[in-house]
Amino acid sequence: MDRRNNTTQESSDPFAANDSSLRSNRGIPQLLTSVPALNDAASYLADTTSLFTRCFMDFSAVAEPASRGLGGQEMVTFGSAESRGSPAFSGVSSSGSHLAVCNSSQPSVDAPLLHEGLSRTLSRESSQSGSATRNSEDLSDSSCAQVQSTQASPNGISIFQGLIEKVRRTVRGSADDIGWLQRASHMPPVEDQTDRFVEILDDIRHGLHKLPNSMVYLLVPGLFSNHGPLYFVNTKTSFSKLGLTCHIAKIHSEASVEKNAREIKDYIEEVYWGSNKRVLLLGHSKGGVDAAAALSMYWSDLKDKVAGLVLAQSPYGGSPIASDILREGQLGDYVNIRKIMEILICKVIKGDMQALGDLTYERRKEFLSKYHLPKELPVVSFQTEASISPAVLATLSRVAHAEMPTFSTAQPATFPVVMPLGAVMAACAQLLQIRYGEKSDGLVTCRDAEVPGSVVVRPKRKLDHAWMVYSSLNDDPMEADASQVCEALLILLVEVGQRKRHEISNKDE
Repeated sequence: MDRRNNTTQESSDPFAANDSSLRSNRGIPQLLTSVPALNDAASYLADTTSLFTRCFMDFSAVAEPASRGLGGQEMVTFGSAESRGSPAFSGVSSSGSHLAVCNSSQPSVDAPLLHEGLSRTLSRESSQSGSATRNSEDLSDSSCAQVQSTQASPNGISIFQGLIEKVRRTVRGSADDIGWLQRASHMPPVEDQTDRFVEILDDIRHGLHKLPNSMVYLLVPGLFSNHGPLYFVNTKTSFSKLGLTCHIAKIHSEASVEKNAREIKDYIEEVYWGSNKRVLLLGHSKGGVDAAAALSMYWSDLKDKVAGLVLAQSPYGGSPIASDILREGQLGDYVNIRKIMEILICKVIKGDMQALGDLTYERRKEFLSKYHLPKELPVVSFQTEASISPAVLATLSRVAHAEMPTFSTAQPATFPVVMPLGAVMAACAQLLQIRYGEKSDGLVTCRDAEVPGSVVVRPKRKLDHAWMVYSSLNDDPMEADASQVCEALLILLVEVGQRKRHEISNKDE
């Protein structure tokens, strides 16, 4: 019995030794307690990949029953040909094939410890049957150890490295993509004209309106606008009261960027030939991306018909929300958001999933590598930051009107249909702030909303992504409303256009 316990202790010594060395160096307990932040977790895991893999290789020896071999043949599988340094296993192939090593003349001390322990166990059992010496000689002289390499196996290091890469992608998310346009060396810088915007807005609130009626103003709505009856309606009504010609582009907002670009191009040409006036465009959210795509792809046809472009809260560089929904290893994989969006866009509202895909960083990089906004085009970018204070939880946005049925000739009573869009935008903005440390309007980060080479407006007032097109029930009357903000942006665009034309004429002279 003591001999058996000693044998068992000897066979388990390698495990105990490796476990103690693991604790003495950079072991798992120290790893779990030394992670300073979530973003560093992937780096720690990557640093310990080789350690864990080496442990898996050292401990992966498996002894098959003697009855499964020929004449008591011993079958042992090792995860590494380097463990223990035995010359008998130095010729293991890395192609995943089996290699039989026969007639080994190496002393037992050079063999792997686990192999030695198994040999002793088999010898002892054979001794009990009366043939210990014969079986021991057979095991030492004619037994074959079949070793299968794990370097090309789907298990082992390849699976562990894949796990590490998946964890890294999940942790990093869109952190490396946010603001990529600002980091690109070949992109022109932006010009901050926030102060001038504030002056124009103050003039508008005091009744001074400077938008010329010699142009047509085209408002391009964003994603899901077809299902929001009041999208841009207040702005159009306000412009009409000023005697300005204003249209809302009738496009399928859930279509792809390139498809909408073609429709906007046709719409601009139709408006121009009908009025003989140049067009100023203001696009909100995806509408700004669609409008910019139209001018980038068809500028040769539109350069005499378009006077400028305003992108309001548009994900010109991409959106982390869209990317995290559609990117592998992100939100869409864990809470089925991707499947929900597919059902909502494709089945419910009969749209194209590419409409959301075109707003990811990958698609935006691909598109902008092919098409650029013309340098002579006046462009204004408007980016905002959403409020994340508890007060926004009580904010309700008016998205539609409903009429009560009536049985008389009197006018039917109407009441607003409201949604807590402010609370939703605040939750998304809080998520982006915590995960990426980025300010946003809830859907688009401030850095991704700035078009390179454009005039940028960065107001201090907290405005979420939905505020520009849907009025709130508790708007502050002392502050400018969305239609006034749009008017100020277009006036600034007119001034930028006049300045650009002056610069071009000076260059020609």
